[in-house]
Amino acid sequence: MRGITVTLWEKELVGQDDFNKPIYKETAVPVENILVSPTSAEENVDVMNLYGRMAVYTLAIPKGDDHEWENRKVTFFGKDWKVFGIPQKGIDALVPTAWNMKVTVERYE
Repeated sequence: MRGITVTLWEKELVGQDDFNKPIYKETAVPVENILVSPTSAEENVDVMNLYGRMAVYTLAIPKGDDHEWENRKVTFFGKDWKVFGIPQKGIDALVPTAWNMKVTVERYE
């Protein structure tokens, strides 16, 4: 089994505006071997109750990935998505597959 390449938009702090709000520069970084699956109806009800957001897909992140995924924009299937919630990570040695972390995304417009 092999995943797809997803573009992760990394943020770099470049300054502050006149109201002392941070200004970020976003850089596109391709991340390979990401599994993408639609979020089940049951999971979506749980996510809606916890976060008040509509989960569309769940992404499985491969072991060894050291990117920051929390609150990041990602691009796949020709659309932009936003990661929300806290990434869930398993212990590498106890996860038999090549993926040990998952994140949930919603539509980003």
